[in-house]
Formats: sequence, structure tokens, C-alpha cells
Amino acid sequence: MNLTLHVWRQPSPRAKGDFRTYEAAGISPTMSFLDMLDLVNERITQEGEEPIAFEHDCREGICGSCGMMINGVAHGPQKLITACQLHMRSFSDGDEIWIEPFRADSFPVMKDLVVDRAALDRVIEAGGYISVRTGSAPDANAVPIPKPHADRAFDAAACIGCGACVAACPNASAMLFTAAKAAHLSYLPQGQTERYERAAGMVTAHDEEGFGNCTNHGACQEACPKGISVEYISRLNRDFLRASLSGIAAAGRGD
Repeated sequence: MNLTLHVWRQPSPRAKGDFRTYEAAGISPTMSFLDMLDLVNERITQEGEEPIAFEHDCREGICGSCGMMINGVAHGPQKLITACQLHMRSFSDGDEIWIEPFRADSFPVMKDLVVDRAALDRVIEAGGYISVRTGSAPDANAVPIPKPHADRAFDAAACIGCGACVAACPNASAMLFTAAKAAHLSYLPQGQTERYERAAGMVTAHDEEGFGNCTNHGACQEACPKGISVEYISRLNRDFLRASLSGIAAAGRGD
């Protein structure tokens, strides 16, 4: 296949960026999207131009670092996969492809397609953990957990923190991410002690990082490569409301 790429190039966080056009010739349909970018980088490097900067690590849809907008869609046209799992057979010969970084004030562009997702880490630091002593590892099945709760916790824990929900949301909200990271703990017995403090802390950090509010567009769950449901946002909202009415502060202490 021969393709035309329009790629966002921005040399540094404070520099002005723009789209550059590159021809991607002889692309095999069996290539992954990142393999295609690697091939394009080899060619433009040989021509003396700096290669396109993009993030990747596992290339298996596990780490979430490969997030980018492809033709205006987070991770590209195929659902329930990340950009590294997208194959070029999803496109046709002669297609034009627009590639740009995730757009959100809380995700500043570092270079080209690379954004700083540290804001998500700080939301986790605000409560996405269990700090109380839970004892040593128990024997299997020693702690009874209803299967529906275990399934819901597992589904929420599938979040890879790629930021696609933020990029897809018209408000640049990270509530789906925050809700998933809170829910996978709140469904388990070990997470109950700090459940409401966790909700207060993580929602407060979410807002302080400059993410927008959730207005139920549902675009986040459509873009999520792991298919995480907006139902978790409802659960987080209930927990946050209970924390607020109970006077539980973001730091985990009452007034």
C-alpha cells in the first residue's frame, strides 16, 4: 500500500507545532501501525530529518504508552485495541492518515506524538492504593468475595492508564480512569476501610490536575481499548457524595 501521512511535529513543549506530510510507500497490510511509523522514520532519517517521536513499550496492548489520535480517533478506527495493536489492513491503498498527540491541557505535548501523562500518576498517588495493613497473603479462597464483585473488580483493573478516555472526552475528563482505579479496590474487602477517603482524594486530585468534569457523553467508554464502562463513574460519584456528606476530607481525615 501507498499512504499519505499528515503527522503532528512539535520539537519541544513550548515550540509551535504543525502538521508535516510524509509518503509511506510499500506498506504491507500485515504491518502494525507502529511498525509502519518505524519504517517511515528509517526513510526520513536517511534524508537527514529527525525521526517522528512516539511512545511505545510492550506493543501488546498492555502498557498504554502508545496512545495517539489517528484520523481523529484515540488509538485509531478499530475498537478495543491500542495503537500498537492496530494493523495496516485497517486502511486502504491511497488513504490519507492524520496522526496527532492526545489533546488535553493536562497532557502537555513533550515532542511530536509524545505527551506527559504524569497527571494520571498523581491521581493514583492521591488514593489509588491500600495503605492499611491487610496481613500476609491469605490462602486461596480464604476471603469470601462474591463472584459478581470479583468480576467487576477485575474488569476495572483492566485499565492501562493510556489516557484515551481523556483524549476522546469533549471536556478532557479523566473520570473513567479515576473511577476504574477506585473501583477495582472498592469492590474488594481489602479496599473497604479507605473506600470513601479514596474517592474523596482521587476526585480532588483529578480536579486539581485540570481535567474537565464528566457530562455523560459516553465518548470515553467508546474510546477505551479495554471496554471499561461508564457505570464505574456512577459508583465513584456515589462514593464521593457519601464522603462529602460524611465530612471525609481528601487527605482521608474527618473535619
